[in-house]
Amino acid sequence: MSPARAADAPNAPDPGGLADLLPTGDLQASAENILRWLNETVLTPEVAIQLALVLGAVIPAILFGGSLKTLVLDRLSRRVSAPLLKRAVAAFAVLSTAIVLYLTLTVFRLLVGSLDLPTDIIDAAISLMTAWILVRLVTLVIRSAFWSSVAFYLVWPIAVLDILGIMDDVIAQMRSLAIPLGENADGKAIDISLFDVVRTLIYFGLLFWAASTAGRLIEEQIQRIEELNPSVKALFAKLLRVALPVIALLVALQIVGFNLATLAVFSGAVGLGIGLGLQRTIGNFIAGFTLIADRSIAPGDVIEIDDTFGWVTAMEGRYVAIRTRDGTEHLVPNERFMSEGVVNWSRSDRVIRLHAPFGIAYGTRDLKKVQDIATDAARSVARVVESPSPVCNVTAFGDSAVEFDLRFWIADPKNGMGNVRSEVYLALWEGLHENGIEIPFPQRDLHVKSWPAEPKGARPAP
Repeated sequence: MSPARAADAPNAPDPGGLADLLPTGDLQASAENILRWLNETVLTPEVAIQLALVLGAVIPAILFGGSLKTLVLDRLSRRVSAPLLKRAVAAFAVLSTAIVLYLTLTVFRLLVGSLDLPTDIIDAAISLMTAWILVRLVTLVIRSAFWSSVAFYLVWPIAVLDILGIMDDVIAQMRSLAIPLGENADGKAIDISLFDVVRTLIYFGLLFWAASTAGRLIEEQIQRIEELNPSVKALFAKLLRVALPVIALLVALQIVGFNLATLAVFSGAVGLGIGLGLQRTIGNFIAGFTLIADRSIAPGDVIEIDDTFGWVTAMEGRYVAIRTRDGTEHLVPNERFMSEGVVNWSRSDRVIRLHAPFGIAYGTRDLKKVQDIATDAARSVARVVESPSPVCNVTAFGDSAVEFDLRFWIADPKNGMGNVRSEVYLALWEGLHENGIEIPFPQRDLHVKSWPAEPKGARPAP
């Protein structure tokens, strides 16, 4: 068609300015390529059959997953007694639906493979389900909720990337994101990539979890050794809690091939930051080791610091836990025990002496009988020990009473001292009243002088 006739054609499209704004020709070519790829690769009978089988496998999983869970809980959970096996059985019951889905996909894969049909999509679905079941099973067995979540959200994406075949590309991209740290002695460049950081964190997480588990097992074994005193047991436990994480970090760095000499680049700044910002924390750590080494206090000791009275329940790296009679637990920094001092009621001997002062009226003649009544009252209390025996001494002749001091001993100060002193006072009250001995109370005599005579000329009061 000539240009003149094309111009005269009434129905010729006029692109106007649209062709200048949008590359309609390129968009149309891209859409045609996508449709062609879908028709040749996705929208084929073989792919449609596999997709239908993968979706259809969900139906028996939903129908029979609950029955398998009930069967596992009723049959297997009653036959196992080990805690680890019980958690494994419980995890298996939680994953019953996923397991049925995996078994169904496996059966479909065998059927399709026997017909010499492609099984790529079914194989990918089976691989994904296998990775998901294994990762989920491990995370359910792990007791810690935090580490279980970390393992699931870290291992599952890695498994998916590996199954889809794009793990190498992702690793290459992570290696390219590197931070230069300088050069070593040989002039070779030193850098740290995102892949090195992620790999180190993964190894450190696994090793830290293993070290924590091993530390708990070792600490339990140490606590069972009766020949070791509580201070030595606490020292070993503290050393394990500090040493094992450090060892786990160093081993993780060595596994990934990280050169520890590169840390010298930051050693000055990090050392200064620790010295200025963490000096109190480090001081508490050192004070904690000193307290355990010199055996000034130990778990189970009854101590008093300032206005806090209770018994030591734990000695951690930064603080000492003191449980009071009120049921509250005070976390006192270790350095306070070094700088302020502490009263240890049970360091060398748990048998301590208490005092119960009282007074009687001067009308009582036989003071030795009062002493016998007081000592008998102390012996009647169950918590008062027989040896050393209670003693009652006359301490002073007061303003309105003869003053006595009843002294007795107890062997369980962690159960409280005010309550046992109250029981002794109640028994003493009953003993004194049964024998007609008066407990005096303050009395005051008021002498009122006569009013002076009214002066002459004064007006009488109305």
